[in-house]
Amino acid sequence: MTRTIIESKTKTAVMGFDEPFCVIGERINPTGRKKLAAELEAGDFSTVEQDAIAQVAAGATVLDVNAGVVYNSNPNPNETEPPLMTKIIELVQGLVDVPLCIDSSVPAALEAGLAACEGRPLLNSVTGEEDRLEAILPLVKKYNVPVVAISNDDTGISEDPEVRFAVAKKIVEHAADYGIPAHDIVVDPLVMPIGAMGTAGQQVFTLVRRLREELGVNTTCGASNISFGLPNRHGINNAFLPMAMGAGMTSAIMNPVALPVKQSEIEAKKAEVAAAGLVLPEDMDDETFCQLFGLGSTKPRPGKEMEAIRAANFLTNNDPHGGEWIKFNKAPPKPGEEAAGGRGGRAGSRRRRRA
Repeated sequence: MTRTIIESKTKTAVMGFDEPFCVIGERINPTGRKKLAAELEAGDFSTVEQDAIAQVAAGATVLDVNAGVVYNSNPNPNETEPPLMTKIIELVQGLVDVPLCIDSSVPAALEAGLAACEGRPLLNSVTGEEDRLEAILPLVKKYNVPVVAISNDDTGISEDPEVRFAVAKKIVEHAADYGIPAHDIVVDPLVMPIGAMGTAGQQVFTLVRRLREELGVNTTCGASNISFGLPNRHGINNAFLPMAMGAGMTSAIMNPVALPVKQSEIEAKKAEVAAAGLVLPEDMDDETFCQLFGLGSTKPRPGKEMEAIRAANFLTNNDPHGGEWIKFNKAPPKPGEEAAGGRGGRAGSRRRRRA
């Protein structure tokens, strides 16, 4: 049975067909996040710290780390990205003890991350492009790490699933030439947006089955790609992930966190409530208000996608006796209960009965 082992200093994550779904948290990535990119260029890592802690708390088993900032002061990523990758890796593994996924298009940044990382990280990524194969596979062999293999090559990304399967097969075969086993290749078959291609879901499910049965490899994807451009993206994602798991997908790069409600949204809702003539208690805090009116939470919580994944793990017998499902659905402690061990403020040991 295929097993892909990813390790931190003391913890191990296992991808496999009979293992719980592996959630790779995607938030530590400045791509498309101008605020985070500016912070990183300024040497401010506070958002990285918050994202690392929140994602692990939400259930991420691996954290993806991407340092792809295009500096205004120096637009050459070959010079700026390797030292930044080292800093972020060292920071994150000092905060949370989960395996990491080192994510970059810059080979020097990948090697910098590999050198700084404790344990056995996942490398993200290699493609079927000849120069990329020759640059990345030697690193995979040198450091003895697993690698994400993305199913595109020198011709680009094909909409034909047969072509994407052929590219994946080519990468697996090239890896074998370097002595890299198939169980250390995690194929991303490339999820297309369902809004642009009606067969995108069916394509992925078919590809994942073939990759499992014919190549014996684990698989991953950028989960949110499926819902790009659509309303209620969480609804699409929540359906897609269990279906992909049923087809054999073993991991996804995704956001496990339901982001906190913005203060502007809370104020807008309060104005709406006041305009409707509803009178609320003066001492009602924002968290209670958000819960009462279905806005979400003022704190980072596991997202709905995590609920779908936990349920699917249970239904596929990858959560024995439903322990993780029960734990996931346990009500969070009320204010004041955290310090008292969740017993409503009661302290001390239980009184022993007399014989």
